[in-house]
Amino acid sequence: MKTEVHLNSPALAVAMKGGAGYWRRQWPLYIMMIIPMAFFIVFRYIPMAGVLVAFKDYNIFKGIWASPWAGFDVFKEIFSLPEFYKALRNTLMLNFLGLLTFPIPIVLALMLNEIRVHWYKRVSQTLMYLPHFISWVIVGGMAIELLSTNYGTINQMLNAIGVPAIPFLEKPALWVATYVGAGVWHSAGWGMILYLAALTGINKELYEAADMDGATRMRKTWHVTLPGIKPTIIVLFILQIGNMANIGFEQPYVLTNNYVSDYSQVISTYVYTVGIQSARFAIATAVGLFQSVVGLILLLTAELISRKINNQGIF
Repeated sequence: MKTEVHLNSPALAVAMKGGAGYWRRQWPLYIMMIIPMAFFIVFRYIPMAGVLVAFKDYNIFKGIWASPWAGFDVFKEIFSLPEFYKALRNTLMLNFLGLLTFPIPIVLALMLNEIRVHWYKRVSQTLMYLPHFISWVIVGGMAIELLSTNYGTINQMLNAIGVPAIPFLEKPALWVATYVGAGVWHSAGWGMILYLAALTGINKELYEAADMDGATRMRKTWHVTLPGIKPTIIVLFILQIGNMANIGFEQPYVLTNNYVSDYSQVISTYVYTVGIQSARFAIATAVGLFQSVVGLILLLTAELISRKINNQGIF
């Protein structure tokens, strides 16, 4: 039997009253959402119109809309440039090496979680995540002052004890190790904070049950702690795989030099060199679009694999 709700029915009056009460209670939240929504619309969605530059014979004086269409000619040109493949290779290589350091924040969080001296734990936590707030310009200057072959502090100490200077920033292999190490120092502490936050959500009764069963600390870590933060690990791992084709501009730019340019030139610095210094805006836009598409494909692939294996993902 179909139930009819008349305009003057008590049920409709209660529903309308409840809806009015909801908006009366929640309207400040919707007002606060206007600012982040405006940010994404103005700085994320409207600039997407600039993607058209990748498909046009762009003329800065004519503008985006008046410039003639070029189809996929710009993409054909970048795929014929050896510098593009070199930048793509370096981007994937450095990001893959960074991916190998993914467990470091997890290990730091697990170690810090086992510390029972609260003041020592707070001080250690602060010292480890503080580098995240230091600009890469400052980090690059610190690296040069410490690792420079001629006047770096570390090499001066080595020379003082009779050890030859080590060209940390001049040999490609040593530069790559320095790059990865600087990235770990800069970001591992921040990742550790995310895992510490996830650790607080684990049910304490699970540890008590493990104690009653006579589990050691290692057993509790393996069977209670790691499964408890598994969703966080999966989400962050998927996001990092999705960023395999993307790389920040500041770190490779401030750490590069002429000795290692064949290994330090990545897509972000290549876009800067081609787009800003050479004023080839169409090529720079096409490279950036290619980078975004590859990153999206990697993200969706990692999500699909995670769904198949663990039935967990970010979507």
